[in-house]
Amino acid sequence: MKLYWFDSHHLTYKLVPVRWVVFLLVFLGVSIFSIGYKINSPTEFEDLTKYEQELLILSIKDTIHNFNEDKLIDLMKQLNIKFPHIVLAQSKIETGHYSSRIFRENHNLFGMKEARTRIKTAKGTQYSHAYYANWRESVYDYAFYQCRYLGRITDEEEYLTYLSQSYAEDPNYISKIRKLIKDEDLRSKFE
Repeated sequence: MKLYWFDSHHLTYKLVPVRWVVFLLVFLGVSIFSIGYKINSPTEFEDLTKYEQELLILSIKDTIHNFNEDKLIDLMKQLNIKFPHIVLAQSKIETGHYSSRIFRENHNLFGMKEARTRIKTAKGTQYSHAYYANWRESVYDYAFYQCRYLGRITDEEEYLTYLSQSYAEDPNYISKIRKLIKDEDLRSKFE
């Protein structure tokens, strides 16, 4: 049996190398039974984009749990998070500058709810928010969220519009993000 993946950039099917199939099968088995990552259905892993698969692999390899903002920024750069200055502002707002109970106990940097229809790294729900084994899992989960729902957004204003309509409950959320980006010069942290 041969497996193929669709290369959407070249509009062709390409053969999946056997070593990747073996690796993914081992990886999937380890992640489901040993690590406890939740995949909603057996076919969900097949539906992941190549980037989502790479994120999942990175999240399993990653074992460092100690948090500081520099580590967060480094991980966001490594994961190529879109509009990272906005996402960093979100983390500061959602956690009360890393002091909230949701962050301290749930390791949730972004006030995320537990995903129901996409790959996730959340271990479950606690205090009405997703909880994670460590803060890094929260960043990976946000990267999966971004990849699944915001992948086609290329403009910062469109990104902020999406957040105001689909992410935040606070009507002043976007103005708070803009102010924080300006006041703390968050763009410069990613240059």
